[in-house]
Amino acid sequence: MSQKTYDVVGIGNAIVDVLGRVEEDFLEANGVQKGVMQLIDAERAIEIYGKMGPATEISGGSAANTIAGLGMLGAKSAYVGKVKDDQLGQIFAHDLRAQGAVYETAPAPKSNPDETGRCIVIVTPDGERSMNTYLGVTEHLTADDIDEAQVADAEWIY
Repeated sequence: MSQKTYDVVGIGNAIVDVLGRVEEDFLEANGVQKGVMQLIDAERAIEIYGKMGPATEISGGSAANTIAGLGMLGAKSAYVGKVKDDQLGQIFAHDLRAQGAVYETAPAPKSNPDETGRCIVIVTPDGERSMNTYLGVTEHLTADDIDEAQVADAEWIY
């Protein structure tokens, strides 16, 4: 029996987490529900980001986080998820690869009207997270984006 190249290949929503700390009054002033995740559109993502102050940006999405974690633990892992050829897409790809995962999904071109997905995570002083998620181009992952040989060369698919 031959050895597979990958322990795990994950497929999921490629999202950049944008983490920022705010005071409680920010939530009410900007119509953000405390402690929940809500889907938002691109306009709302830009609006909240512009008002929240300094932020940290890091690759995210539950499947990508799992694959990155496995890579950091020494597993041979790869990930399939769609980003755009933009700043956040480059951050996503860099972070995932830097954590030991293979990431080769072709990005959506700069001409695509949608942007890389992001989850704006607003953290209040009590540590509560309020998440506002814009899926962006990750919604447009298709079968053409999946390398069948890569998937076949995995012990597990996540």
